Amino acid sequence: MASSPVPRVVYGGKRSGGARSPSSSDLFTPAHEENVRFIHEAWQCVERDLRMSGSERGLVEEYVEKMPNPSLKAFKPFDLSDLKRRNAQDAKKS
Repeated sequence: MASSPVPRVVYGGKRSGGARSPSSSDLFTPAHEENVRFIHEAWQCVERDLRMSGSERGLVEEYVEKMPNPSLKAFKPFDLSDLKRRNAQDAKKS
């Protein structure tokens, strides 16, 4: 039995004036909303603990490697936003 090819949707790059934009119910499933709520609540706890770190609770402490990786000894932190901005400017010059 020969199978026919599956039709593909091809986007031509033009939008018709009648195209409807997706509503929030189309974009966010209940599982997505639950995940966002969980992350938000967990982050609120982290921020609360950071504010309280000066008090007697001391829930927040800095992590320091016990055995630092020797190949990272020369690593110097850099600003990713600045790097992205410079790359974008370099691309415009080309």
